[in-house]
Amino acid sequence: MAKEHLMNTYERFDVIFERGAGSWLYDTEGRKYLDFVAGIAVNCLGHSHPAVVHAISEQSKKLMHISNLYWNEPQLLLAEKLVSYSDHQKVFFVNSGAEAVETALKLARKYGKIQGGEKKNRILYMKNSFHGRTLGALAVTGQEKYQKDFMPLMGEVEAVSFNDIEDLREKANQNVCAMIVEPIQGESGIIPAQQSFLQEMRKLCDQLDALLIFDEIQCGIGRTGKLFAYQSFGIIPDVICMAKGLGGGFPIGAILVKDEAAAAFSPGDHGSTFGGNPLACAAACAVLDELMEKKVIEDVKEKSEYLMERLEELQKKYPAIQQIRGIGLMIGLCFDREVKEIVKKCFEKGLLVIGAGANVIRLVPALNIEKKEIDQGIKILQDVLESTFA
Repeated sequence: MAKEHLMNTYERFDVIFERGAGSWLYDTEGRKYLDFVAGIAVNCLGHSHPAVVHAISEQSKKLMHISNLYWNEPQLLLAEKLVSYSDHQKVFFVNSGAEAVETALKLARKYGKIQGGEKKNRILYMKNSFHGRTLGALAVTGQEKYQKDFMPLMGEVEAVSFNDIEDLREKANQNVCAMIVEPIQGESGIIPAQQSFLQEMRKLCDQLDALLIFDEIQCGIGRTGKLFAYQSFGIIPDVICMAKGLGGGFPIGAILVKDEAAAAFSPGDHGSTFGGNPLACAAACAVLDELMEKKVIEDVKEKSEYLMERLEELQKKYPAIQQIRGIGLMIGLCFDREVKEIVKKCFEKGLLVIGAGANVIRLVPALNIEKKEIDQGIKILQDVLESTFA
């Protein structure tokens, strides 16, 4: 059925999942899998979390969609929560991470023209970055493999070597309207930004009257142990792009913006038909309540340290693991070879993991994963490594 009806854009595992609970997924054959992928850092509270299910169920009985021609209460409540937990004042809601990036890029171009005229439209982005698959997001994604078949892309953009302050300084000039960066590069291998590099970006953006955009789509919403990734680095951006974990499995994205930058948009400059719909916002409110009010986020640091300790034990036993890197529950295992076969073997033994680049295994489990489940995952991973490297 898939070959007959679905476009061939994904390399999928040969499984059909029908239900999930917490950190576990169950396929149509009744087999269960321990999930360290979490929908690629989306299911921050695991599968079918009762609070999220309840919020969606109750809201669906009342109102699902009305368009942004009118106000709706869940949208206002969610905006208030995001602002109260951050150093920012305005929100624009969308449906996905790529759409959040597109919104940020449009805002940057408009802001630049207001501040410096038609020539202030250059955007600096990072080599090896990943910001999405739409044409605008691709233009600032620093990986040729994603770009090459879709040229020409948006112009007036330039790549900077990640964590290279001198290269950043050399390419920053008065025509720059924005710089965009992932505080932790995800798709290229779970590589955190150096704090000094982000500090220099902040300094240069202030000097050039340009917007500093943090893409926290994968590394935000509690993944680092703070609600927003920027809070783990101590640098406040002008714009935050978010999605993935924000809805706990329900599609929603947003940008969170400082007042001065937000003022660049006027009615008609941008829009999103489904952005901020009551159903998605109700789900996201439930997620934030669990993370912040129910204090799920407070345990992320302890669970991260425990997972790191268990991984370091594996590293001592298997020298093929060259490096363990990441922050919070966004961790990369860097191997001395490609990891595709390891990922496949883990799947066959009931552990879901995902690659990040050719030689890195990415671990992004639910933030409320239990320590005993971490132990179970490590046991499966050890069995796979033993069969691979023995």
